[in-house]
Order: sequence, then C-alpha cells, then structure tokens
Amino acid sequence: MNIVHAINDFINYCLFEKGLTDKTKESYQNDLEVYRNFLETKHITDITNITSEHIKDFLKDRNDTEKTTTIAHNLTVIKNFHSYLFRQKLVKEDVSEFIERPKLRKSLPKTLSIEDVNKLLDIPLNTLFDYRNKAMLELMYGTGLRVSEIVNLNTTDIDLTNCLIRIMGKGNKEREVPLGEYSIYYLNLYLDKRREMLKNTSCDKLFLNNHGKGMTRQGFFKNLKQILKEKGLNPEISPHTLRHSFATHLINHGADLRSIQEMLGHSDISTTKIYTRVSDDKVKEDYNKFHPRSHK
Repeated sequence: MNIVHAINDFINYCLFEKGLTDKTKESYQNDLEVYRNFLETKHITDITNITSEHIKDFLKDRNDTEKTTTIAHNLTVIKNFHSYLFRQKLVKEDVSEFIERPKLRKSLPKTLSIEDVNKLLDIPLNTLFDYRNKAMLELMYGTGLRVSEIVNLNTTDIDLTNCLIRIMGKGNKEREVPLGEYSIYYLNLYLDKRREMLKNTSCDKLFLNNHGKGMTRQGFFKNLKQILKEKGLNPEISPHTLRHSFATHLINHGADLRSIQEMLGHSDISTTKIYTRVSDDKVKEDYNKFHPRSHK
C-alpha cells in the first residue's frame, strides 16, 4: 500500500475509532508528513518497504535539528502508525516495535521572582486595554489558570460575592478556585470598563479584544509580549510561567500540596510535586549563596 493512503487510513481510524481531537489529528498528520517526506528521500513510497533501519535513520536525522521532546512525540506517532498497519495485516511485522524512545530529561518549570511578578503587574491604568490586561494578568497569577482557561472564561464564571471563579479545565473537569483581593479589585475595575469594549455588540466572554469579541490565545500572547518588552523583562516569559510562579510561590509560603493540586486542576498529584523540587532547588541555591560556611 502507498504510504500516503496508509497515513490517511490511519488518521481516519484514529479520528473515528479513537475519538482523536482536531488538535491531536493535526499533530499526527504533521508528524507523519515529516516522516513520509524523509522516506521519500530514501525512495520509499510503499509501506512494505519500510524497515526499522529507516526509522532509526529518521530519528538520527531529527536529532540534529529537534528537541528530545519533539523526537519522542514523533516516535510515539510513528509507533502507533506501524502498530496499526500490523494489526490491520497490511504488513507482516511491526518494524517499530523494538525501537526505544529517547530518554527525556525532566526540566523544572521556569518561574518568576516575586520582584519580577510585581514589575510585570505594575500596569498604569490609562486605557481600556490597560484595565483588561491588568485584570487578566492579576487573575492568571492569582489563580494559576491556564491561558486556554483564561480566554474561555464567561462573565457568569466569576462569583465576586463568594470570591470564587468556576473553571472548565482539561477533560471537561470543572473546578472552583478562590479569588484574592487583588484579583477581585482589578476585575471590578475592568468590568466597569468592559461595557465600553463591547462596541454595541453582545459577547459572554469575560475578556474582550479590540473588536469587542472574546480574547484569543494568540491575542493574549501578543499582549503579554508587548508588556514584557515595555517592562524590559525576559521575552521568553509565557502565560504558563505565571501559572508555575503561582504554584511555586504558594509552596514557598507553606501552602498544602493537595490544595495547590486542586487549584491547578491536576488529576494526579505527582504532576504538582514538581513544584516542591523547584522550591527545594531554591533552598539549596540560597544556602550556597548566603551561608558563610557553605563553601571552603
């Protein structure tokens, strides 16, 4: 069978049998397209001619230009593809079966110091967009929300009376996160200005763009990059950096790990435990830096 046809069959199988999301489908297609292009350079166009050596050569080629995490994802998709071909009896063996995944080095999440957080959040309220940006960033740092959760918030998700915010997170799991005084104060200021941003239209989204429609992820990133530039802060800071900072600062001030897990919406507490490692590393760093007898 031609590789192009085989990839299409596999994607359709994943889409209809496995319930693949559009985002994951696009990711699978991109990975397999890169794989197919590589095989074509080796004059391989039929699935029966692919060997394990071709896969190994592909991984070596990717190793020159891509991160380990990207290569690991590539291989996972390729393994799923070849496993499907074998199960469907389109090939005599699964040539990817014994190829090992690259070992991933778990990197600690990047966080901001409290001083840098204060610098980022020091936004003078001159324009409508200043009120919006200030409220968004205060809310993100004050609750640890993901950027997708921030932009998907509706006005009805905010309960200022009970100081809570309701969030629909990953896997359609709903959770409630407490709102601090800073978040509440600047949300109230923004809500007073929000009516002017609607442009005589109707929109349920909490945070609006300059057209009076819901803010997008791309719009959030663009605004954040502009603020970072104005503040002279590291341009690599992302919305997720604020989420990491939220969790790390809570742990550093003695918050319970289980409470942080609930607020972040982690299904497994082992995901949350990485923040204790960030905290431990900070303790070691401070000891080595400040203790008079830490070095000989």
